[in-house]
Amino acid sequence: MSTTPSPRSQPDTARLPDFDPRSVPVEGIDAHLPPVPVHQQTPQALRARFGAPPVWEPELTSERRFSDRAPAHAAVLVPIVQRDQPTVLLTERTAHLSTHSGQIAFPGGKADPEDASPADTALREAHEEVGLERRYVEVLGALPIYRTGSAFIITPVVALVQPGFTLQPNPYEVAAVFEVPLAFLLNPAHHQRHAVVWEGVRREWFSMPYDDEGTQRFIWGATAGMLRNFYRFMSAGG
Repeated sequence: MSTTPSPRSQPDTARLPDFDPRSVPVEGIDAHLPPVPVHQQTPQALRARFGAPPVWEPELTSERRFSDRAPAHAAVLVPIVQRDQPTVLLTERTAHLSTHSGQIAFPGGKADPEDASPADTALREAHEEVGLERRYVEVLGALPIYRTGSAFIITPVVALVQPGFTLQPNPYEVAAVFEVPLAFLLNPAHHQRHAVVWEGVRREWFSMPYDDEGTQRFIWGATAGMLRNFYRFMSAGG
């Protein structure tokens, strides 16, 4: 959903949900689950976790299809900025886009034939969308594939980002770039559950609304789903 690749590389054939996710009631909040401890969120701890991954299972792997387009491979970058308190860099898509306008997304997009790997796709797209240069990025590894309702098969590529970068967002695609504390996203007390019946089918998703200095960033759909899997990965084996 909110991580659908950019319109420059996709046909406009999706039948998009016409409900406002912000208006759908919260069915539950997972405050009973423990947050990932802060000491496990350091660059050293993240490198160690991806170097020797625990045995775990992703909670979410696919959404119910709402598009008849042919499946397409894509990759997104999950960029963890190495600040004193680590953050995750996210984008807000511009309002005029034909698909998923105004939604919160990771930098990313559809794979090109020239891309050597999902990591190469994610790094290329991050540079094209927001101007993030590869020299600031250290790829740690990938989370399990996530299949969106719009028929994209997405590989989330997790990476550390060294501060000092200068961003140049593509104004056609990106309305805003912002950062959310990693500790906020890895705390299930901020994971809200929603469900709605649309076209006769019950659809469920997570949201992680974040107050960005007075601006609410409504993280939901595929972006929230992949972050939920990242939480499960980080909390496994403990």
